[in-house]
Amino acid sequence: MLALAGCTALVLSVTGTAAARENHGNRHDTARQVLPANDGWGSYGTGTTGGAAADAAHIHTVTTWAGFKAALAEGGSAPKIIKVKGTIDAVAEGCDAFAVPGYDFDAYLAKYAPETWGLDTDLSAEPDDSPEGLRRASAAAQDTAIKVNIPANTTIIGIGKNAGFKGASLQIKGVDNVIVRNLAFESPLDCFPQWDPTDGTTGNWNSEYDTAVVYGSTHVWLDHNTFTDGSHPDSAAPAYFGMLYQQHDGELDIVRGADYVTASWNRFTEHDKTILIGNSDSESTAVGDRGHLKVTFHHNLFSGLVERAPRVRFGQVDSYNNHFVADAGYNYSFGIGKESRLVAEHNAFTLPDGISAAKVLKRWTVSPLTADDNYVNGTLTDLIAVHNAEIPAEALESGAGWTPTLRTGIDPAKAVPRIVDCGAGAGRLR
Repeated sequence: MLALAGCTALVLSVTGTAAARENHGNRHDTARQVLPANDGWGSYGTGTTGGAAADAAHIHTVTTWAGFKAALAEGGSAPKIIKVKGTIDAVAEGCDAFAVPGYDFDAYLAKYAPETWGLDTDLSAEPDDSPEGLRRASAAAQDTAIKVNIPANTTIIGIGKNAGFKGASLQIKGVDNVIVRNLAFESPLDCFPQWDPTDGTTGNWNSEYDTAVVYGSTHVWLDHNTFTDGSHPDSAAPAYFGMLYQQHDGELDIVRGADYVTASWNRFTEHDKTILIGNSDSESTAVGDRGHLKVTFHHNLFSGLVERAPRVRFGQVDSYNNHFVADAGYNYSFGIGKESRLVAEHNAFTLPDGISAAKVLKRWTVSPLTADDNYVNGTLTDLIAVHNAEIPAEALESGAGWTPTLRTGIDPAKAVPRIVDCGAGAGRLR
């Protein structure tokens, strides 16, 4: 990582590039800044302006979870700007605050242990007064408490370098024109994961709550945010029934026909299943997803992740000028799913010894993609060719069938690690 002085010098040295425009185009009030023209899919059509047109009565500064929810509710879909000051904890009282009377985790473990319950029957038929029923009720209480719906025409922006949320789940659902910027998100921790004996051959724990969900919404800009598991990494989680007690879901899901999303200059770090675009292969879901899920990722840092950066179904996704930094737990970066049309260009990958570039791409179904001008550890690498050579049973096809045009500028791929590591994430918005 470059020192701050080195980062400043770097920005000043790249005049004319995308990085320079990003760092020198924000001299006015950042709370009223709109997504620039041609800046990814979020700029398509009417563009993304969030709450830039808000009048004084619809500008709020919040420091508490209750205050944030009240600001979201005030004024309906009138343009609004919500400034977040400091870190807001959506679960400040801890998980016990959501547990209904009678819920007991030890009783849950005793009742559903594989040696007594088995692995052939799920828990869906369990009555309300059973350990599973009490878990469901407790989970419902957490769901109500930590999820918030973001209205149309809203900008949510962190003030300064230390603004953000812990344990919150932002639902951008069925609306248009939302901006989320300069916020550090610590992933919500599912207090009551469900044991599913029928998941796989040995059962599994399943959790809820994505940090942010774009569900059927259009024109969304996510910029200069940090997404992390923070104080609750999976590495510190216990195991029950021989399986990781998984308390995290995704950091960002873009699903159910969502469209025209730009994610720029974010940090996605320390997480397993990171970003999902399109949440199902089913034909019922495909009806709403085909022709949609148009998303751009640029100048993001993906570090310390296991997988899904992103995993794509159906989407027409442009990923360029991103830096991917893997560690020993790395599985893959791009998941190629049903009818996806991914363009991955001008990216940089930093892989440790023993991790092959063949792992960058993961094929779930046969869908053609474009992967040009990508560098692995400083060397130009044909990601499709190296994948097909090492994993011929999962051969990929080249050529996504479309050419991205909504780009404000492209930085040289070899310079991406320095540029992105200096500029991406919360607290680095200039």
